[in-house]
Amino acid sequence: MKRHILRNLHSTLLLLCLISAFPLHVHAERIKDLASIAGVRDNPLLGYGLVVGLDGTGDQTSQVSFTEQSLRSMLTQYGVTVPPSVKLQPKNVAAVSIHAVLPPFSKPGQKIDITVSSLGNSKSLRGGTLLMSPLRGANGEVYAIAQGNLAVGGLGISGADGSSLAINVPSVGRIPLGATVEREVPNPFAQAERVVFNLHEPDFTTARRLVDAINSALGTTEAQALDSVSISVRAPQDTSKRVAFVGYLEEITVEPGKGAGKIIVNSRTGTIVIGSHVTVGPAAVTHGSLTVTIKENVTVTQPNALAGGDTAITPDTEISVDAQDSRMFELERGTTLSDIVQAINSVGAAPGDLVAILEALKQAGALRAQLVII
Repeated sequence: MKRHILRNLHSTLLLLCLISAFPLHVHAERIKDLASIAGVRDNPLLGYGLVVGLDGTGDQTSQVSFTEQSLRSMLTQYGVTVPPSVKLQPKNVAAVSIHAVLPPFSKPGQKIDITVSSLGNSKSLRGGTLLMSPLRGANGEVYAIAQGNLAVGGLGISGADGSSLAINVPSVGRIPLGATVEREVPNPFAQAERVVFNLHEPDFTTARRLVDAINSALGTTEAQALDSVSISVRAPQDTSKRVAFVGYLEEITVEPGKGAGKIIVNSRTGTIVIGSHVTVGPAAVTHGSLTVTIKENVTVTQPNALAGGDTAITPDTEISVDAQDSRMFELERGTTLSDIVQAINSVGAAPGDLVAILEALKQAGALRAQLVII
């Protein structure tokens, strides 16, 4: 008996410990997930190059002149002179664009992934090799050098009669770690006196709560809200201490503010998303439909065998009208999302009808939400 009591007591204490391990705010999120640090961002890179070694699926130089020009220029750099009268028509070369993303704090010698896309009329880049190509930033400076063998997930096959079969997109390929970083992008993270967090979604309530959480964790008033997006915090000047300081701040949990009530309507797909804070004022909505069905039947009149006369065909038209009862539902003040959905479903409204009802409620001034149509 005592063992049973002790066992139950032990289980109860273990359950209480597990419950206490969970945070009190189940909706709290880390600052790392709510905001990013100003100046710490990716940088897009773009380049142009040639892919060689294709199995007859390269550009048709008779239609794509810049592929031939690029090939002539490359051969000239390596001491090969092709007379202007000689027309280059290789089928295993394709002109491509190269784009990549340079992560923040990337150092020379590091590798990054690249994506290669055909610029001409190449049917497939499968089996091709990208020749050494510079990747430039928005300022025109070279930040990486790309080269390597392409990995193409698509497949393209064509027959002599013009028939073809394509799986995915064979004119686009990737080279994992296909570019080498050559230059570091200057970053103000280590020089600035203060660190600025920018919220992913502007909100004054979230900004205030983030400031309160940082000041409470640090025991100071160094955090200040600049607006609904930016929160400034004084940081240590030593780079090592600053990295540790920012890492500590990113793990602080904050319960974000609840956004404004919105209704998003996708006019192309018919998708409707209603936010949880959407309410309506007093209103009455009616919904009904009228169905008219017309059937054309044919009646054949056949005379008796001994009677004189001809067979006659008489049209017989049937018209039926099905008018469903227009049902009206009333929305009281402060109606919530669940009440709206339940009321609209009760009258059998289709998604298209739901959009019309929401637009009518907005025009009537009864909808307490932003109606966004994309």
